Amino acid sequence: METLYTTKRNQSNIAPPGGAAALAVIGELNVDLLVTGLSDMPKFGCETLAAAFETVLGSASAIFASGVAQLGHTVNFYSRVGDDDFGRFCLRALEERGIATGKIAVSGASRTGVTISLSTPSDRALVTFLGAIAELSYDDLPKNALDGSSHLHLTSYFLQHQLRPSFVRLFREARQRGMTTSFDPNSDPSEAWTSEIWDVVREADIFLVNESEALALTGEASAEAAAARLATEVPCPVIKLGSRGAIGVAGREIVKVPSFPISPLDTTGAGDSFAAGFVHAYLSGGDLESCLLTGNACGAMSALKAGGTAGQPNTSELAAFLAQHPCGRSTNERKGGA
Repeated sequence: METLYTTKRNQSNIAPPGGAAALAVIGELNVDLLVTGLSDMPKFGCETLAAAFETVLGSASAIFASGVAQLGHTVNFYSRVGDDDFGRFCLRALEERGIATGKIAVSGASRTGVTISLSTPSDRALVTFLGAIAELSYDDLPKNALDGSSHLHLTSYFLQHQLRPSFVRLFREARQRGMTTSFDPNSDPSEAWTSEIWDVVREADIFLVNESEALALTGEASAEAAAARLATEVPCPVIKLGSRGAIGVAGREIVKVPSFPISPLDTTGAGDSFAAGFVHAYLSGGDLESCLLTGNACGAMSALKAGGTAGQPNTSELAAFLAQHPCGRSTNERKGGA
C-alpha cells in the first residue's frame, strides 16, 4: 500500500517517515466545564444528577495540539484568551503538555471562551460561550507564524468568526511553503453548512469530519457515498464513524477500519484525539490503513478518561494499546475506483 504522501499537492517539505514534525495550530482556546456520568441528557424543568464534574482544557484546536505533542511533535500554537482565570487555566494546561504559550494573545478586553460539556457514556451535548474564540483574526498572527512548521492544522471553522475568512489564505500560504495541511471543521451550530466551506475543503490535504457532519455537508445518504463525494474535492477525506470505526480515501483506495472495543467514560474531544493520531501517523509516513488505525486508537484512549486530553497517549502507550488490540485491523475493507 502506498503512503499518503502521494497526493496532488506539493509535499516536499514534510518530516521524513518516523521523524517528529513541527506543526502550526491556529485556532480557538477555551475551558471545558465537564459534567460526566449522566444517565440521560438533562431536560428543561427537570433536575439531573451527575457522577462527576471537572474543569479541563477544551477546544478542538488545543485538544488536537495536545494529542500531537504527546506523540512527540513540536507545536506552534496561535490563539487568543482573556486575561482572566479561565485564560490562565488554559495557558497552564498547555504548558503542562509541553506546548509553548508565548504565541497566544492575552487580552484584557476579552473573556475566555467556555464550553459546558454534558456527557453520557455514549454521547455528549455541548453549550459554548464564544468570547475570545470568535475574536482571533488573521491580523493577530505574526507575519512569520508558519515559519519552522511543516504542517498546518485548522479546525472549528464555524466558531471562529474573525478568522474564518482567512482559512483559505492560511492554507494557500502553507502550501506555498511546501507544508502539508489538515482541516477538521467541527459542527455548524446553525446547521446551515453554507457553500463557502467548500472553498476551504478544497485547499486541505486531509479533511476530517464525523459522520453526521459528512452527510450534512455533502447531502449524501451514507458515509461511503459521502467519502466518495469528498474524494473528488480533497486528496484524503476521512470520516469518523464513532463506535463503527472510520473510513478514508486516498487516491483510488477506500479503507474502512472498525473501532476498538472499549467502554467509554467520556467522548468529549475523542474526534480531535483521532485527528491527532491520524495526522501523527501521516507525518510518520504511514499508509491509509495505519493512519486510520492510529486515529481510532487515539480516539478510543481519549474516551477512557474524562476530558479531551487526560487519556491521550504517548508513543509507547499507543504502541502498547495497538499491540493489545489487534482486532482493530481485522475487518477493514479495501476497494479501488474511489
